[in-house]
Amino acid sequence: MATRLEALPHRHVLTLPTEPSAVRLSRQTAERALTEWGISLRHPTVDPALLILGELVTNSVRHAAVLSPQMTVIYAAGADCLAFAVHDRHPHQPALHGAVVGTGAGGLATVMELTLGLGGTAVVRGDADDRGKSIWITLPL
Repeated sequence: MATRLEALPHRHVLTLPTEPSAVRLSRQTAERALTEWGISLRHPTVDPALLILGELVTNSVRHAAVLSPQMTVIYAAGADCLAFAVHDRHPHQPALHGAVVGTGAGGLATVMELTLGLGGTAVVRGDADDRGKSIWITLPL
């Protein structure tokens, strides 16, 4: 997918404490945003997208909370794609594509399996100061 994220007409940003309740709140916000943007919650990409989002937020809660008391979730969409990112201020940048061949269930392996299965992309973007990162997921609609 070669979608330019800046070109997506719909965007919403949510900042949450890096704690377990963030998973539920990020999913509820996604559902509201998608509905407002005219994307049916019954679209076949939506349920997997919400699962991916939940896994990314859970990873930030589990692994980044000690260095990142807050996280930011960015939602974006256009006529033919859905994108979202989870940003925290922990410097570790996971190797997403290594998660596909890794062992174990859940976490980034699930994120990558679902993303690639839907024909989407996943990218880790480090902050300019190397003290945080965003994991961006883009999925076709």
